[in-house]
Amino acid sequence: MHYPTDINLLFDATRKVIELTARLGSDQGLPDWRQHAYNVRHLKRHLRAAQNAKHSKARNEAQKATNDTRMIEAHKTYLEVAQGYLDKARETLAKTESYGGAGGVEYLVAKIQIETFMKHADRQIDQTRRRVILGETIPHAEKVFSVFETHTEWISKGKAGVPVELGLRVCILEDQHRFVLHHRVMEKQTDDQVTVAMVKETKERFADLEACSFDKGFHSPTNQQELQAHLKLVALPRKGKLSQQAQAVESSEHFVKARRRHSAVESAINALEVHGLDRCPDQGIRGFKRYVALAVVARNVHRIGAILKERENRRAKRATRYAQRDSPHKLAA
Repeated sequence: MHYPTDINLLFDATRKVIELTARLGSDQGLPDWRQHAYNVRHLKRHLRAAQNAKHSKARNEAQKATNDTRMIEAHKTYLEVAQGYLDKARETLAKTESYGGAGGVEYLVAKIQIETFMKHADRQIDQTRRRVILGETIPHAEKVFSVFETHTEWISKGKAGVPVELGLRVCILEDQHRFVLHHRVMEKQTDDQVTVAMVKETKERFADLEACSFDKGFHSPTNQQELQAHLKLVALPRKGKLSQQAQAVESSEHFVKARRRHSAVESAINALEVHGLDRCPDQGIRGFKRYVALAVVARNVHRIGAILKERENRRAKRATRYAQRDSPHKLAA
């Protein structure tokens, strides 16, 4: 993953189209892409030109207009070059079909991959033209943040130092013994949309679940009501100014006790990152979900080992303490 902009995502997609089409053409005996390595470098030079031609910060209106025109022209040239390579790739696909290359499994797989990256490139050309040339603001819902891992989301954390992350949210539910009981990969979901489902799914496996503490992000009036039917104690702090009734609930002894224990989940989040969830090397959403599940298992196994080691240390300390005691009965001389 790199920081996603429409022009570097266009480069990623077009580069893959060039490389995959060149490989397919070579397998089919077509000489169209003998200079494919040069084509990639040629495309990248125009990408750098578009990146360097930024909006002007000059105060002089004439200079500002000149710089903006230069920026638009650099982007236009870059889009024309990318479009030219896409058109050439489509011609190569048509030739392979007319030459009888279609039909094999490897050919079909290569064709699907090329057409997939072509769709990504077409979308990025359209969005870049709308943003730079037409001056439109691209809606967030239309944006894709990776042409390789399309499930990647833009996560606004709002924290100092790490305001934004690229990836997917994962919700976990941990018990009092610091074992992760349940997890969920949140695809285009927010915390308040998975609150009730997490509790219900956990109770199907662990019927003894009676109390649960949540972050403020899980709050909604609907969640407050629905959770009452599943839990005896719902430690879900409300957002904004509290009413007298809400203040009484959140200042109660059991609520405060549950909230104090809630901070322990931060160590579980850190432990999951240590056990592989800081970065996922698998590909696709299925690989991501599998990797998350394996990280949760690894965390729980590590927790079992920590408990066993703690018991052994206590036994060793107890044995040492008893060995150092004087015998209560001394033999007579």
